[in-house]
Amino acid sequence: MLVDFAAGVSATPVQVEAAAMAAEKDGYDGFGAAETRHDVFTALTLAARATERITLQSAIAVAFARNPMNVAVLANDLQLISQGRFQLGLGSQVQAHIERRFAMPWGQPAARMEEFVRAIRAIWKAWEGERLAFRGEFYRHTLMTDFFSPGPNPYGNPPILVAAVGERMTRTAGRVADGLLVHPLTSAAYLGERTRPALREARGGSLDDFTVCLSALVVLGADEAARSTAEEAVKGQIAFYASTPAYRGVFEMHGWGDLADQLNSLSRRQAWTEMTALISDEVLDTFAVTGDVAAGLRQRFGGLVDRISLYTPYEVDPALTAAVVSSLSSVARES
Repeated sequence: MLVDFAAGVSATPVQVEAAAMAAEKDGYDGFGAAETRHDVFTALTLAARATERITLQSAIAVAFARNPMNVAVLANDLQLISQGRFQLGLGSQVQAHIERRFAMPWGQPAARMEEFVRAIRAIWKAWEGERLAFRGEFYRHTLMTDFFSPGPNPYGNPPILVAAVGERMTRTAGRVADGLLVHPLTSAAYLGERTRPALREARGGSLDDFTVCLSALVVLGADEAARSTAEEAVKGQIAFYASTPAYRGVFEMHGWGDLADQLNSLSRRQAWTEMTALISDEVLDTFAVTGDVAAGLRQRFGGLVDRISLYTPYEVDPALTAAVVSSLSSVARES
């Protein structure tokens, strides 16, 4: 597994830039930034200018808040600025956010995402000299003049990775993308029994030249008190994710479908403390790695994912994460 650094979800663009510089210095293979409070492309542009070696990934950019043309332009520019180190990670977000936060249309998200990715590729091919004539159910791009064409990218087009939880979106990623961004709310069983079989089916049986990335929930702490704080934070994050109906299938596979429904009901009242209390140690241990984190990550996800990063929704001593990364990286070099 390659080991990536994931910027904090609330990091400002300047903080993302600093984090990318530190990650490169510390020997990480890649760097990912999310889109929550700030524009991910702005943040990664700063990171691209401040680094030289590390891979840069949008993890994720919200696809349906945009259109294929402006995403194609943004991704192409970041590939130029980073000199070929950019990976375009796209996610659908959920219906409420697309409709009520972004005021954009929603419907058939898997089919829409497949068309979105195909449209981006058609636009890139148009910049390489092909006629732009993309006509789909959701998007239509039929005009490209020389004045607006940047021409072929000298570093090649960036790979496209799609975020997925359910099997339908996972198959979409397998058909049209270069990789899959696995949601943090996952388990080794779900990856092995649902995700990877769906990918293989979509790709004709082979996952060669396809990258599976995971941001793994982990519990780290220098002492018992710190670990207890970390556990509560991770339980809260699990509860928050599991309250989303789109992610119910992951809980359902482990026999916790009713718990997911209960969490969804509580989330409507924003009863976050009550939700966290419902996450048992068994649920925690299923979706997060505790104890010897490096060994746990290798045991759970070795052979299942190609790139991994640590998801720590709490303050953590950088020395602890560095120790985990060093252990994972040393094993990767030896293998």
